[in-house]
Amino acid sequence: MTRISQLASGTVILIAAATAVIPFLAICVYALQPSGSLSGGFSLPATPQFSNFADAWTIGGFANLYRASGVIALVVVPVAVLLSTLAGYALGTINFRGRNLTLAFFLLGLTLPYEAVVIPLYYGLRGVGLLDTYWALILPLTGLFMPFGVFWMRAHFQRLPPELVEAAEIDGANSLQIFVRILLPTARPALATLALLYFMWSWNQFLLALILIQDSALRTAPAGLGQFVTQYGKNVPLLCASTIIVIVPVVVVYLIFQRQFVRGILQGAVK
Repeated sequence: MTRISQLASGTVILIAAATAVIPFLAICVYALQPSGSLSGGFSLPATPQFSNFADAWTIGGFANLYRASGVIALVVVPVAVLLSTLAGYALGTINFRGRNLTLAFFLLGLTLPYEAVVIPLYYGLRGVGLLDTYWALILPLTGLFMPFGVFWMRAHFQRLPPELVEAAEIDGANSLQIFVRILLPTARPALATLALLYFMWSWNQFLLALILIQDSALRTAPAGLGQFVTQYGKNVPLLCASTIIVIVPVVVVYLIFQRQFVRGILQGAVK
C-alpha cells in the first residue's frame, strides 16, 4: 500500500509539474521562431531568432513598463510587509479588547475579490486626484494585500512558545523590544515568503493597473503586455517574446529566494 501511495504521489507531482513546465517551454520555443510565423511546433528553428526579444523590448517600450512596475513593487512590498507584520504580532501575541473582531475584519478582506472594488476605487481615487499616478496602485494594493499578510504573520507568531514573551517581560522588555529583539528574528522565513508573494502579486497585477492608470508613461508591465497583445496579437513569436520579458523578473526573484520561500511555507516549529 505504501509503495502504491508513493507511486501515485509521484505521478501526481509529475503531472502537476508538466502542466506548468510544458506551456512555459512552448512559449520559449515559439519566441525563437521567425517573426510573423504562425506556428513552428515544439522544435527549435534552424536559426533561433533571439532578435525577437530586442524587437519586443523596443516596440513594447518595456523600459518604461519595467520602471513603473519596479517603483510600485518597491514601495508596496516593504510597506505591506511592515504593516502586516505589526498587525500580525499584535493579533497573535497581545490580548486586547476587540482582538477577535479585528481579526474577523481582516479575514473578511480575504473574501473580497478585486473586481468588487474596482469601480469604488476608480471614483474614489478620481475624487482625490490620484488617478494616473503611482499612488493609484500603491495604496489599493497595500490595502488589498493586508488581509493575507496579517493572517500569515499572526499564524507565525501564534506558533511561537509563549515562554519567549514571558521571559522577555520578566527581564523588563516592553512590547516593542520583544517584537524587534526576540520575535522578529524568528520570522525571517515567514517574512521572506510573504515579501516574495507580495512582489509576485504586485508585479503581475493587471486589472487595477489597466483601469486606474491610463497614462501610457505610467503603465505597468502586465498592462503594457495587454496593450501589446491588441496591436501584435497575430505575431505569435513577438508576443511570446514579450510575455517572457514580463515574467523574467518574477522568475529571477523566485530563483534567488526559493530556499527562504520553501522554509517559510514548511515552517511549523521553532528550534
